[in-house]
This record gives sequence, C-alpha cells and structure tokens, in this order.
Amino acid sequence: MFHDVSPVDSPIDPRSTPAYTVAEAAALVRVPISTLKTWIHGDGASKKGLLVLPQSRPRLLAFSHLVEAFVLAAIRRGHGVALQRVRKAIQYVLRDLHVERPLIHAKFKTDGVDLFVEKWGKLVNASKDGQVAMRGALESSLKRIDWDRNGLAVRIFPLVRSAADPQPKSIVIDPERGFGRPTLAGTGIRVEIIVERYRAGESPAELAADYRVSVELIDDAVRSELREAS
Repeated sequence: MFHDVSPVDSPIDPRSTPAYTVAEAAALVRVPISTLKTWIHGDGASKKGLLVLPQSRPRLLAFSHLVEAFVLAAIRRGHGVALQRVRKAIQYVLRDLHVERPLIHAKFKTDGVDLFVEKWGKLVNASKDGQVAMRGALESSLKRIDWDRNGLAVRIFPLVRSAADPQPKSIVIDPERGFGRPTLAGTGIRVEIIVERYRAGESPAELAADYRVSVELIDDAVRSELREAS
C-alpha cells in the first residue's frame, strides 16, 4: 500500500490521494471513458472491475490508479484482451509475485511481465508472435514509469504523439509536482497553463522563448492537452 512508504515530511502520500475524475484519467492514459469505466465497474460478465476506487463522491482516481490504467492501456492497445482474461492473468502474477496491486510495482517490470504474458498466452491461445507483441507493448509502457527505492511508481510519462512517432519523455505526471497535473518534464510548468496561452493566440515559438524551453516541448504540451495524439 502506498501509505506504508509515505515521505517523512508528509502524513499522506499524494500518490494515494483521490485527484482525477474518470474523464480526466481517461484522457491522460488515452483510452475511451467507457473503457476506463469498465475497468472500474466491471463488464457484463462480472461486476468486479480491475481498479478498486475508494467509496467517495464523486468517484475519483488516485495517481496509483492512474498507473494501473496506464499499464492496462498498453495491454488493451492493439490486443483487445477481454476483461476477465486480463483479471485472471493479473491474479496469476499477484499470486506468484506476492505483491498487492502488482501493476504499480517495479516487480511487475522485472518479473511480472513474463508471468503475465505466459498466463495471457494460455488464456487466449496466443501465438508466439502474439506473445512477443504483448511483451513488447508492456515493456515499452513500463519504461515510461519511474519507481522509488521501495519499487512503487512515482511518476508517469504519458504518450503525447501518434503511435508511429518517437515518444520522448517530454510531459510528466508527478503527484509531487503541479498538483498531479501534467507538467513539462524537468520544469514543473503545468501543461494547462501553456495551452491556455496557446489558445489565447500565442505561438509555440513565443511560448518556448518565454519559458526557455524548446518549441518541440511546447508542441508536445499542446498535443497532450488537446488530445490530438491518436
């Protein structure tokens, strides 16, 4: 649990604090809102979802849920794996790793991916090529997560460009910075502020000069906020 490794100067770990609406979280991990709702509430075959949210109103996701959704998006993207099969594969990983919520733990990156792909391959009767593709999707996604010394996720670098383009770590989501909202990597400047000024008529070149960052970084900020990346 995240509260077991809270920073010494903070009584509550911000990674476990509800902060994102379903719509916000879906946009950040680039999945349809309906898909994220299914991961929370379950599908027609089961009322149990994959993300366990606190019983609060409104229902908000914490950063830890965002990490889980980010990894699940990598599983879903291009594979269309049924919810029940994903759940079974994750339960298999949990039993073998003995880690609660394995998708937010670095152990999933080091040992869990192979376990997941093995179980997933059996559940869907996947070919060797299919298993290689799934492993590649997961490993690429997990490279965009940073972990602390306890092995728990501390920040995400969301995808901001189309799938065919290189994906630099230009935008970061860090619960310790910018109130957990996307910021320009290495600066703490909130993306939404950049986009507000862009919408008001300032050019990427003007914004880049003002903030002393590259035009490319401004372009990525605008893309991520306006959800132009496919």
